Amino acid sequence: MALKRKIATSKDYLTPQQLEYFREQLLQLRHELEEKAKKHLCRIQEESLHESDSIDRAAAATNHFLEVQARGQEQQLIAKVDQALERIDSGTYGFCEETGAPIGLARLEAYPTATLCLEIQNLFERFKKNPQPKRF
Repeated sequence: MALKRKIATSKDYLTPQQLEYFREQLLQLRHELEEKAKKHLCRIQEESLHESDSIDRAAAATNHFLEVQARGQEQQLIAKVDQALERIDSGTYGFCEETGAPIGLARLEAYPTATLCLEIQNLFERFKKNPQPKRF
């Protein structure tokens, strides 16, 4: 199925006030993620100082591994936030990367880092679940 590329402009879609609202939401999200990362780091450092036996050290190592995984996910989200902020600056925020169609205010409110409109996101999700077309 071929999709026609729709091109819209920000003046037809997002007002400067709406863009500023989303910028503030993204900056707040980034700040919260950074604060959470600082708390994780402090907790890891404190826990490592108090480990006395091998069982405690093993439990701490497991906790550390889980913290590192969570930190990686937070770093990915921070990168997505930064990319969304760049799209605001370049005038491409709120538009589907694949079709150029507006993503929609409700979707941006729920997922301010969204880069795909709902139609394309659904296609992408379906493809991830079943990448091979069925052959009869």
